[in-house]
Amino acid sequence: MKLKNEKKKDALCTLIAIAVMLVVLLVMELTMKSTSILFTILKKGMIYALVAVSMNLLNGFTGLFSLGQAGFMLIGAYTYAIFSMPTTVKLGDTVYKYYDCVISLELGILPALLLAGIFAAVFAALIGLPVLRLKSDYLAIATLGFAEILRAFFQWDAMGPVTNGANVLRQYKDLTKVKIPFTDITFPPTLFCFLIAGFCIAIIVLLINSSYGRAFKAIRDDEIAAEAMGINLFKHKEMSFVISSFFAGISGALLAMFQYTVQAAQFKTAMTYEILLIVVIGGIGSITGSCIASFLFIACNEWWLRFLDESSNNILGLNILRSGFRKVVFSIIIMIIVLFFSKGIMGEREFSWAGARAFFRDPFGLVSKRKKTTVSEEVSGDV
Repeated sequence: MKLKNEKKKDALCTLIAIAVMLVVLLVMELTMKSTSILFTILKKGMIYALVAVSMNLLNGFTGLFSLGQAGFMLIGAYTYAIFSMPTTVKLGDTVYKYYDCVISLELGILPALLLAGIFAAVFAALIGLPVLRLKSDYLAIATLGFAEILRAFFQWDAMGPVTNGANVLRQYKDLTKVKIPFTDITFPPTLFCFLIAGFCIAIIVLLINSSYGRAFKAIRDDEIAAEAMGINLFKHKEMSFVISSFFAGISGALLAMFQYTVQAAQFKTAMTYEILLIVVIGGIGSITGSCIASFLFIACNEWWLRFLDESSNNILGLNILRSGFRKVVFSIIIMIIVLFFSKGIMGEREFSWAGARAFFRDPFGLVSKRKKTTVSEEVSGDV
């Protein structure tokens, strides 16, 4: 009974915290300039949180070392851009004509987002048939190769009627003014991003805590034991791969929505490594860790360390700051984090209100250390 009450309290606290965060976000968007760098950090951080969590579903919870997330984001981004672009732009003979797209269908924002995830999932199902029979490094190399082949394919001039070849695919309508269904009220862009990405992350959390999630963890821990328990290894690996790719496709669509442009050259191997780095820093097997690490990574990379690239600034009179120096400092910070947090910020743990309350009561663990010392002294005295 006490445990049930604690769970109810924790669920209520979580709902209140989410409501407060959304209200604060709404107030910020109504009162601050839309061009503020803070909104860029929040939107990009939430998008990277979604793709990092989807990668963690594979690497951390199923034990599949896949490096193809950038490829699935690419599919989602192009699918969204092509199907959301106005027909008048794609087929019209006016000055606004952009390129001769063979796909004349125009969808709303939400259907295009859903279709982006479905296209990525379909490609993942096809790719998964041969590659998921591989293990470890071989699987990583195969999925990484797939992502690079896909990027080159989308840049191919013969794909011009669909993807505009290697050229930038632009958006020609304000995609940030998304209307709430059945009303004329529009969502603020950052709030919309948080709602969509947060909803997707919540689905992944529910999946991990279901019977399928327990099967994924069993495969990660010991494939032979999992198979002996009656778990179909290939079926569950394929399921995890497809679901992860579906949400990676949606994250790619969100990225296309708020950057207003799509270009295949953006989705290169470095993007996959960035996502993997976020997963490692947050903790392999921790959803909370992936979310926290995403915002820290984007904030450091896009905001906090930007001044290091300005040659006009100097340290102690030495003119050592120049373009690219930010990356050097950023790499050193990552090395320090990995050295002192070998399992990441959260390890395999998740955020809990009980843990938060315990931390604020005893932030440095002094009380718990005293209790352990007292118990050990009592035990040694009895002996």
